[in-house]
Amino acid sequence: MAEITGNGVIIDRVIAKAFATNCWILSQSGSGLGLIVDPGIGDPYLHEAVVARCRALSLRPVAAFITHGHLDHIFSIAPLCESEGIPAYIHGKDRGLLSHPERALTTSTQEMIPRGTTFVEPEEVVELTDGLTIELAGLSLTFHHTPGHTPGSIVAVVNGEYLIAGDVLFAGSIGRTDLPLGSLSDMESSLREKIIPLPDEVEVLPGHGRTTTIGAERRNNPFLRAAMEGRLG
Repeated sequence: MAEITGNGVIIDRVIAKAFATNCWILSQSGSGLGLIVDPGIGDPYLHEAVVARCRALSLRPVAAFITHGHLDHIFSIAPLCESEGIPAYIHGKDRGLLSHPERALTTSTQEMIPRGTTFVEPEEVVELTDGLTIELAGLSLTFHHTPGHTPGSIVAVVNGEYLIAGDVLFAGSIGRTDLPLGSLSDMESSLREKIIPLPDEVEVLPGHGRTTTIGAERRNNPFLRAAMEGRLG
């Protein structure tokens, strides 16, 4: 069920069948525009369910934001962008994973890809950079490059109040760094320099699982505490 916050931000999600990836849908109330985040793996694609949810909310998708290039976050990006005629936003260091996601997969995960499946970039790809602020779907997004889970992992602070966290930060945990292209030392730096300084009240919209807040994670997340003390990596 969609949440309309006190400041007029619409927040909803479609949870993908594979890996329970959160595909977030956000909009500034009254704009009629939708931002799609991380369209993952459905049956096999997720884009039709995402577009149907947008229609139920009377939103027109205008952009897709990819937090990182893992398959469970990008699987449906090309068909979504094609069907809606929208651009995909991703950090340049993960752009190559749009067409070659196997580079960041373990051998066992690669075997999940149906034989003959090919991946292509959407027609329009916009590369994000650290510190960039842009407006999408009536929302102000400030991007922070947070490598560690992947080299191009990037999060977005929305209207100064919400963090689209991807797989950098979860309730009680953080993203894995033992997958190909991952780096524990980079993750520690990202958490310490980009995540921990955010205000307590910022609500975290993670790539998997329930929402939380920066304050709650600073108090209770053992991995975040380890990063604060310089003993994670």
